Amino acid sequence: MTTHASVLLKDYTPPDFLVDRVTLVFDIRPEETRVTSTLTLFKNPDKSNKSSVLKMDMGDFRILSVTLDGQDLSAKDYQADGKKFIVPDVPDRFTLETRTLLCPEKNTRLEGLYRSSGIYCTQCEAEGFRNITPFPDRPDVMARYTCTIIADKTTCPVLLSNGNPLEKGDLPDNRHFVTWEDPFKKPCYLFALVAGNLSWIESPFVTRSGNQITLKIFAEPENVDKCHHAMRCLKQAVKWDEERFNLEYDLDLYQIVAINDFNAGAMENKGLNIFNAKYVLADPATATDDDFMNIQRVIGHEYFHNWTGNRVTLKNWFQLSLKEGLTVFRDQEFTSDLNSRSVERISNVKTLRSLQFPEDSGPMAHPVRPDAYIKMDNFYTMTVYEKGAELIRMIHQFLGETLFQQGMALYFKQFDGMAVTVEDFLSVMAQAGHMDMTQFKRWYTQSGTPTVTVTRSYDPDTRILSVTFAQHTPLDRNQSEKQPLHIPIRMGLIDPEGKDIIPEQGSLIQMTDNTHTVAFQNVPSGTLPSVFRQFSAPVKISTDLSDEELAFLMARDTDDFNRWDAAQTLFNKEIQTLVSAISRHRPLTVSQNLVQAFETALSDQSADRAFLAKALAIPQEMELANLFDCIDVDAVHTARQHLKTHLAATLTPLFLKTIDQCGHSDPESLSIQDIGNRGLRNLAISYMASLGTASVHDIVWKAFLAAENMTDEFACFKILCTTTPELKRKSAARFYDKWSHDPLVMDKWFYVQAVSPLADTLPCVKDLVTHPDFTLTNPNRVRALIYGFAMNNPVHFHEKTGNGYGFITDKILELDTINHQIAARLTGCFNHWKKYDSHRRVLMKQSLEILAASPNLSTNVYEIVSRALA
Repeated sequence: MTTHASVLLKDYTPPDFLVDRVTLVFDIRPEETRVTSTLTLFKNPDKSNKSSVLKMDMGDFRILSVTLDGQDLSAKDYQADGKKFIVPDVPDRFTLETRTLLCPEKNTRLEGLYRSSGIYCTQCEAEGFRNITPFPDRPDVMARYTCTIIADKTTCPVLLSNGNPLEKGDLPDNRHFVTWEDPFKKPCYLFALVAGNLSWIESPFVTRSGNQITLKIFAEPENVDKCHHAMRCLKQAVKWDEERFNLEYDLDLYQIVAINDFNAGAMENKGLNIFNAKYVLADPATATDDDFMNIQRVIGHEYFHNWTGNRVTLKNWFQLSLKEGLTVFRDQEFTSDLNSRSVERISNVKTLRSLQFPEDSGPMAHPVRPDAYIKMDNFYTMTVYEKGAELIRMIHQFLGETLFQQGMALYFKQFDGMAVTVEDFLSVMAQAGHMDMTQFKRWYTQSGTPTVTVTRSYDPDTRILSVTFAQHTPLDRNQSEKQPLHIPIRMGLIDPEGKDIIPEQGSLIQMTDNTHTVAFQNVPSGTLPSVFRQFSAPVKISTDLSDEELAFLMARDTDDFNRWDAAQTLFNKEIQTLVSAISRHRPLTVSQNLVQAFETALSDQSADRAFLAKALAIPQEMELANLFDCIDVDAVHTARQHLKTHLAATLTPLFLKTIDQCGHSDPESLSIQDIGNRGLRNLAISYMASLGTASVHDIVWKAFLAAENMTDEFACFKILCTTTPELKRKSAARFYDKWSHDPLVMDKWFYVQAVSPLADTLPCVKDLVTHPDFTLTNPNRVRALIYGFAMNNPVHFHEKTGNGYGFITDKILELDTINHQIAARLTGCFNHWKKYDSHRRVLMKQSLEILAASPNLSTNVYEIVSRALA
């Protein structure tokens, strides 16, 4: 396996040359695009070593000509090897013009300029701009951009770039041009271009200071009617950012474009956001409630980047969480303010625990601010995004809303238009909050998830309840010693009557040592601590609460998050008990305490049904696997299915009553109440379907046929694909016949079949790879079918024959020749190979070794494989 050098944070040095202005001309023609780039460069005055050698990054293109201050350079006057472009001797300030030839139609990596379903677009983060023209492709090189796009008027009537349109006109041969100028300095990763046959909707918005801006959302003509929800979300985001953060939009025009082929969810390019179509297009017939909520979240996230990422950007890529973690926190607050805060918090923590916690304990473990990377694309991780958001949330808790907003205002005042670091952000927060952030900074530099153990002692004579917290972070490859972290613990006390006792010490405890004890005075016997309310820190929590006490908190805790967490803890403990019984070949029984707690919760007519849909859902198998040091895939599957079936059989009348009571929501409404009704009803149907009876199958089938929106139709389709091969075949055929014209709905069709637990799933997935509607060049389709199988179907991916591993290994190698980023993401399915039984460990290691031996392995996949094998 060819080795690749790491980029190290400690080696960062400022750029030798800075860029004042960038003028780009794109001449787009079939099969080739010619780019003329004119750069005004100058030596960095802050660099002590004033080198005369210009070194810039370059990628996959052909250089047609190079001109320096009007003088043509011959091939002997510069070096260009496909990675670096070097001019040995340049003056202190100069103009460099390069003309390059690109082929967007053949760019399947979807980096730089590429073509998606006839639409030309760019993706430049993290290092895509170098595939357009030679450039110092790093975020601390900021310049003002002017871009002219020339293309055919028929195939590309819409020509878009960052900023404001300056000039447009017609040209000979049915061609036309538009020139755009962005008045704000930006790094090249924020450059954007779109050209194609697009329709749009637009809406005016008057900012709080009275400026009228125009909001536009573009999509292919047949999809433009599905953009109205996205527009509503965009207007909500603009208004919310003004009201909550006092931030106004700074241009006259804000544009979003929906693209079919996109490696990520969306991109915050200044004033021209390019989106994966799945996060824009929606109507009740084709999008689920989750889709609608995800669109709101992602629209908000990319808009909020206008300030946290664009106006203030990064000194280097190691600071990525400074924009992503901060902006995730902002989008979480946005959706929480507009919807159910508790339900949103539960959803966010569920994602953190199921995806980020395992990342923290695997070969890709890294601090929120990594200290090294080989390929930056691999560090757009859950740790940077989701854990990074939790760090901002902790700061918000320490300071409170008022001081936090003062800190944010100071951040923009001091650093607007600059490329900054984590230390810069922490400095303004420390100043606003009058606190020392030195210890807190360890959260950014120390990897791993701490476990906080909570133990109690109660003195009945003095009525003192003592609660001791002990933190421990396991050692890993990144640090040989783990230091104590600054952990906020938000807590309350629940007395035996279910009343919340507010501790005299206040509800926020700050833990800075390895152990910390708090004594609560005058506490009634039987009072229970409610710790880490609203999940106040990204830690694993281990308590000495009994099952009976957990059931009490599940029913009576005044903090909804902790009610949900108590339910999840009961589920987890029950699964662990069942897996132990399976391993010992003992009869399987379910705790009556759990059944009673479940019944009490489901019977609560006053409860928020959206909350119940979260609280009463058994964790998925991939989440449950994280409970075990050695994962027994089959036992986890059997245990979960047994628990689900037992609850369904024991509480059948209650589930049927729930299905009836929740079946009267408005199919097109996105109210919290109607979303909750649909969620709880579909959960109840799923429980009943686990019984496997013909009568229940009939209920699900009829619900599938009668569904009036995609939420219910998709839920029933997914359930039917877990029942019998015949019902799976019938429902898949009907779903396909109805929706084969809609690519985003077809992604759901592929996904549901990929995650089916039925025995024929792997042969089915192999057949679907050859389906006319499947292509490896579309990331959404790959994520739906292949990634869905590898990451969300543990029983069949990990089947003992090793056939699942072999299939995915072949697909990784095939994908690596098409799209390195998507191949690397898929390779992550092997990251935790050491946690499985010896038989599976051998097979998974063999797959990694096959990948490692591939002679043309990309840098992206190499990094994942080498870390996993280390």
